[in-house]
Amino acid sequence: MFKRHARFALVSRATDVFISYKAEDRRRIQPLVQALQADGYSVWWDQHIGTGDDWRQTIERQLDVAKCVIVAWSRRSIGPEGRFVRDEASRAQRRGIYVPVLLDPVEPPLGFGESQATLLRGWRGDRSDARYQAILAAVRRIAGEGGEPSQAVSKQGVDRRALLAGGAAATVAIAGVGAWVLLKPGSAGASDSIAVLPFANLSGDPEQAYFAAGIAGEIRNILTRIAGLKVAGSTSSEAVREDDAQTAAKKLGVVYILTGNLRQTPSTIRITAELIDGRTGLAKWSQNYDRAPGDVIKIQSDIAEKVVRALAVALSATARQALAAETSNVAAQTLAFQARDLSWQFTVPAFQRCLQLIDQAISLDPNYGRAYALKAFFTNNLATLTATTPAELARGRAQALQFAQIAVSKAPDLPIARSGLGVAYALTLQVRKSLGEHEIAISLPGSEPDVLRNYGYAMSSSVKPDVALRYVDEALALDPLNAGSHTAHVSVLFKARRYEEAVRYSLKLKQESPELFKFPYFLGLALLMLGRTKEAALAFGEAQSIFGQALLAARTGSRDLARTKLAELRQRDGDMSNFQYGLIYAQLGDKEAAFAALDRAWEVRDAGLLDVKASPYLDPLRSDARYAELVRRVGFPA
Repeated sequence: MFKRHARFALVSRATDVFISYKAEDRRRIQPLVQALQADGYSVWWDQHIGTGDDWRQTIERQLDVAKCVIVAWSRRSIGPEGRFVRDEASRAQRRGIYVPVLLDPVEPPLGFGESQATLLRGWRGDRSDARYQAILAAVRRIAGEGGEPSQAVSKQGVDRRALLAGGAAATVAIAGVGAWVLLKPGSAGASDSIAVLPFANLSGDPEQAYFAAGIAGEIRNILTRIAGLKVAGSTSSEAVREDDAQTAAKKLGVVYILTGNLRQTPSTIRITAELIDGRTGLAKWSQNYDRAPGDVIKIQSDIAEKVVRALAVALSATARQALAAETSNVAAQTLAFQARDLSWQFTVPAFQRCLQLIDQAISLDPNYGRAYALKAFFTNNLATLTATTPAELARGRAQALQFAQIAVSKAPDLPIARSGLGVAYALTLQVRKSLGEHEIAISLPGSEPDVLRNYGYAMSSSVKPDVALRYVDEALALDPLNAGSHTAHVSVLFKARRYEEAVRYSLKLKQESPELFKFPYFLGLALLMLGRTKEAALAFGEAQSIFGQALLAARTGSRDLARTKLAELRQRDGDMSNFQYGLIYAQLGDKEAAFAALDRAWEVRDAGLLDVKASPYLDPLRSDARYAELVRRVGFPA
C-alpha cells in the first residue's frame, strides 16, 4: 500500500494558499500555516479531511482553485515517497503559482529548482523574520493582499494514511474550542516512552520564546513524575527540535513525540499540542486551547494527563497528584526555565544572571521548590568558578546547601529537590547525609535523567560500580544527546577500573559524534592506566590538564617533570587542589607528602575527597592505616 503525504482541510471553499508537504513534516509546517493565517490568508493543509470525503477529489479541487501553492521541500518530500508533493508542485508550476520553501538544506528535485527557495530551518514562527517576510512577499505577489486574520475551522476527521490502511476508528470529544482526536492506543509496553520537544513561539515576539520553552519544560517535568513512563531528557529533546517526528523519535529512542506551539496576545493565549507516533509520523491526538493567559498552568496539567491516558499508562491516585504543576505562577515558571537554559553557558556572568532570574521567580512564588533547587545548583557552580580560597568556597557551598534544604522543605516529594540536596551534602563532604538524600530521590516516582545520573555518580564514589553503571546508563538512554550523559558513562567505567571499555567508548564517540565528546580528561586517565602514555599525553593536552600531565610524568618515571608540573599546579590553584596534590605524590611514591596533602584536603573540605575510595591513583596508599582512617573520616560506609 503506497503512503500518501498529508495536509489539513481548514475550509471547504476556495482558499488563498494551498500547502503541499510530507505528513512527517506536519509539525514543522504548522508555524507557517499559523503565520499566514495571522496575516489574513486562508490556508488549506489537510490535517482533518472529513471521514466521508473523497480525499483525492478534495485535494484536486482545492489545488485547482488555490490562488497560491507553497511546496515544502524536505529530506522526505524529495525522496521516493514524495511523489504526490512533486505532482502538486508540477500543477502549481503550470499555473504559475508555485512558491518553494526548504525545511531542510536540500536541493529540490530536478525541474523545481529554478525558483529561489527560502530555507526555514530554525524558524520558530516569528513573522518579522526576514525569511518569513520573503515568503509573504511571494504570496502577496501571487495571491494579493490578505484579508482579516483567519481562524481555522475545526473539521472532524482522521489522517488519510489511517484511511488508506483500512480505516481506523476515531474517538472524538470536544474539549474547549478544539477537537480532541484520540485513536486506539497501542499496548502499554510499546507506549511507555516519549519526548517533549520545545513548543514553537508563534507570537512574533522573541521575548515569548522562554515562555513557550517553559510550557513544554513543565509538561516534561510533570510527565517524568509518572511511574512507568520514560521521558527523554530536556537537553536531548531540545537538540532535535529541528527534526521531523520520526527522525527525532529514532535519535532519542522513544515511541512518541509531543510537540506544540503557542501564540499569545494581551487577552488570549492559543496553545496547540500534538502527540505523534514516531514510528509512523501520524498524529495520535491533537488539542487546541484558546484561553485567558491565566489558564496556562491548568492547560499544562491537562495536556500531561491526556498524554498519559493516550499512552494507556495506568494512573494511580498518587500519579494523579503528580500531574499537578510545580508552581501556580506561570511567570515564575518562565523565569526558572530561562535561568536553566542560560546556565548551560557555564560562565561567571551567566550564573550571576541565573541567580537574578531565579530570585525573581522565587519572589513571585516563594514556595516554588524547583526554583530553590536551581538556585542551589547556580550557587555551587558560581562558587566553583569564582572562589580563590577554601574559606570563600566553603561560604558558597554553605549557601547552596541552605537553598537545597529549602527546596526540600517546599517540595519534599520532588526528586530533583532531593537529588540536589544530595549533591549539596556531598560537596560539603557530608557523605552519609548525601547518600540518604540520593536514596530518597531514586525511590520517588519518576525518571528525570539528572536524578538518575546524580545517583549513579554517588554509587560510583561509593565503589558500587554495577549499580552506578545501571543508573548512569538509564540516564544515557533517556538523554542520549546530552554530552553529560556520555561523560557520566565514561567516568563510571573509569572508576570501575574498566579502562578498555572507557577508552573504546570514548574513541568511538569522538569519531562518530564529536559534538558529544567533552571529556578528554577522563579518556586520558583511562589511557594512562593502560600504559598508552603517548595517547594519554595527547588527551591531557586537549583537556589542558596540568594535573593529568603531572600524573603522566609521575607514572612514567619523569620525576623532575612531575614535580615541575606539580609546582605549576600549586602556583595556579594554591590551597584549592590538595586532593590532586595527594594523588600526584602517591604516584611519585612519596607517602608522607601524599598523606599531608590529603589531610589538608580534609581540613579545607576539598570535594575531591569524594573519590578517595574509587581513585586507582591512590592504590599505593591503600595498605597504610592512615588511608582507612581517611575513608572513615570522609564518611563512606564500611
